[in-house]
Amino acid sequence: MKVVATNLGKPTKIQWNGKEEVTGIYKYPTTTPLQLLSTDVINDTVIDRKHHGGIDKACYLFSADVYDYWKNIYPNLDWNWGMFGENLTVEGLDETTLRIGDIYIIGTALVQVSQPREPCYKLGIRFGNQQILKQFIDHNRPGTYIRILKEGSVQTGDVFKLIEQSTNKLTIQDFYKLLYAKEKNKETIKLAVSNMALPEKKRIRLSKYL
Repeated sequence: MKVVATNLGKPTKIQWNGKEEVTGIYKYPTTTPLQLLSTDVINDTVIDRKHHGGIDKACYLFSADVYDYWKNIYPNLDWNWGMFGENLTVEGLDETTLRIGDIYIIGTALVQVSQPREPCYKLGIRFGNQQILKQFIDHNRPGTYIRILKEGSVQTGDVFKLIEQSTNKLTIQDFYKLLYAKEKNKETIKLAVSNMALPEKKRIRLSKYL
C-alpha cells in the first residue's frame, strides 16, 4: 500500500433538514505531510467528536483503487482526492485482506487497523445525493480507520510496512458486511467479539447476538 494523497479539511457550512451545520468532510489534497496524533490529524477539522476522531478513529484511509468506480456513477462531480472525507488516499488498500488489528509503519507513525467507516448523511451532502449511503454500503469498500500507536508524520509516496499481522482473521470487509447483515453469521461474530483491536463498544454490541 502506498499513500497517493494527504488530505485536510476546513470547517464548511452545510444545510441539513432546514438547519445550518458545520462539517469537516470536505477534504482536499495538501502538499505538506500529515501529523498523526493519538486522537486526530493536526490542522484537520473534526466537528462531531461523538462519531469522528478519537483513539479508534484518529485517521481515515480510503482506497485510490475504487475512485474510478465512483467516478462512473457520479461523472459530473468536481473530482479530487479526499472526496470521501479521507485523510489518506491509499493505493492498494484492499478491505478483503486488511485485518482488524494489523499493525503498520507509515512514514514515522506506527498505526493499527481499527474499524471500517460507516457512512452518514454528510457523505450524501458532499455527493449531492443521499442515495450514495446505500450505494456505499452495498459496494463493501468502506476504507478503514486507524489507531495511532506512535505519533508521527506521513507524506505522499510513503509505503506501508507491515510490522505485525493480526492472528485474528477478521478483515475490514468481513466486519463491514457483518454490521449491515440482517442475519448475522455467528462465526464472524465470534471472530469480532474475540478481536481485541476492535473497539469495545462494537464487541459488546455484537456479543448480544451469540
